[in-house]
Amino acid sequence: MAKKPKDTKTGPADAAKGGGAEKQPGRLKQIRMVAKVVHQQSPKSIPIAVGVAVGVLALAVLIAFLTSSWLYPLLLGVPVAFLAGFIVFTRSAQQVQYKMLDGQLGAGMAILQNMRGDWTVEPGVNANRNMDIVHRAVGRPGVVLVGEGDPSRLKSLLAAERKRVMRVAYDTPIYDVQVGNEEGQVKVSELQKRMLKLPRNLDKPRVAELRYRLKALPAAVQTPRGPMPKGVKMPKPPRQKR
Repeated sequence: MAKKPKDTKTGPADAAKGGGAEKQPGRLKQIRMVAKVVHQQSPKSIPIAVGVAVGVLALAVLIAFLTSSWLYPLLLGVPVAFLAGFIVFTRSAQQVQYKMLDGQLGAGMAILQNMRGDWTVEPGVNANRNMDIVHRAVGRPGVVLVGEGDPSRLKSLLAAERKRVMRVAYDTPIYDVQVGNEEGQVKVSELQKRMLKLPRNLDKPRVAELRYRLKALPAAVQTPRGPMPKGVKMPKPPRQKR
């Protein structure tokens, strides 16, 4: 999961007084916020998770009653029941997230940044004026180019980015993935599964070397063409001193 850089501009006095950046909500508050969103989008998800936990706990009580031993069944049944209910809840929350991201620009980037494993993601390495965009992910499989936008326009955009990567990647495997609901594209809900199914072609030293080489590539985002918008003045060159 990608981490955000810490804000180093907050001074010690602000940190002591609490006047700096806003504190992030605690774990319990985050769970309540997620539960609220899940309940709004899928009202049956939370009752199903609770039902699974209660069912597992009831099974533990039944085993304890039949074996006349209450210590071990309940000692194991309570955490297992909580874990089972929590797993069902997290899967429901993930499905709600996919549903909310489906069809939105940047949905693939959101999935890549929260993907498990040793991945380095660079958003928007290539784009055009039609809002088609390509992200680059580097990991054990090699280089994965993830495109979002129109399928016909993404082909040329992905090909151009592949050509750029090959300048420094040499014999490294390069994969192309298009995110969307059109034919030949991968749905948002299946993107992480597709990425994790890729074969591991590189070891850790080669992955580190590949990341170092890719840093040397210049930016390839295309500047929009066409007439200048009205009201925008070109900067004047500085006057030469005599």
